[in-house]
Amino acid sequence: MNLEELRALHDAIALEIEKAVQGQDEIVELLLVSLFARGHCLIEGPPGTAKTLLAQSLSATLPLQFNRIQFTPDLMPGDVIGSNIFNFQTHAFELVKGPIFCDVLLADEINRAPPKTQAALLQVMNEHRVTIDGTDHPVGDVFFVVATQNPIEQQGTYPLPEAQLDRFLFKLAVDFPDAEAEFAILQRHAGQPLDHDARKAAIRPVAGLPELRAGQSLVDGIRLDDSILRYVLDIARATRAHVDIAFGVSTRAADALCGAVRALAALSGRDYAIPDDVKRLVVPTFRHRIVLSPSAEIEGRDPVSVLNALLATIEAPR
Repeated sequence: MNLEELRALHDAIALEIEKAVQGQDEIVELLLVSLFARGHCLIEGPPGTAKTLLAQSLSATLPLQFNRIQFTPDLMPGDVIGSNIFNFQTHAFELVKGPIFCDVLLADEINRAPPKTQAALLQVMNEHRVTIDGTDHPVGDVFFVVATQNPIEQQGTYPLPEAQLDRFLFKLAVDFPDAEAEFAILQRHAGQPLDHDARKAAIRPVAGLPELRAGQSLVDGIRLDDSILRYVLDIARATRAHVDIAFGVSTRAADALCGAVRALAALSGRDYAIPDDVKRLVVPTFRHRIVLSPSAEIEGRDPVSVLNALLATIEAPR
């Protein structure tokens, strides 16, 4: 696979997803960047903005095993990763794998489960393996988590700890589509059966596991110029000294941004990155990794506005 073929694959996947999800082009683009950068996505938005449908549609374009976990307050870690169950017929323990053993995992309303259950995802998101009773079990090298949460309803929810948030490459904010796109959605659904599966029935697979792996390997071959690396570092270090930020991003966060920039460059058909790639990905990569100062919160600032203001003060390489 070459860069032109990867760009064509990107366009084909996005076109198929658009059959089910309209008006969310930027979110779809970043979802694909995360997939090819081997990252994970946290999608936040009000109910009815196609967060779940996005993950389902993506998995439908690729013949990968898809599982969904509906996070609830009574969900236990064993319900996620599985456990060893004693078989009275064979007189031995047998592993009953949980839904985490898949290629694409939808962790729906992840903030509704207690921290103990949320933490069950930590190891597998970082290492692509699960440890059960001291034994490691791999989940595959294409393991991709799409987690959703509702920012409106906070009763009975558990905020994700910083260590868990750091496992997500992007935090994407889904909003309602514009009026034209919303009308197009209603038009399309008006001509379909009143069946949930009809929403994504038209989606066809456009690539397989070999193509996905080849695309990820192509991203691995993208190298960043020192000027781009210095630009990323300047932004990361600036978050640690900004008056509105109590805790800036870590070196791992800066490294994650570099990986995302490589993926965006490759998906754009380029074997090199440009400063605009960095600017485009700073907010989704850093917004969940910074902690605003008390004064900034009192004045009503949010991570997006603070990061955009910070970005405007740093000179981009030429």
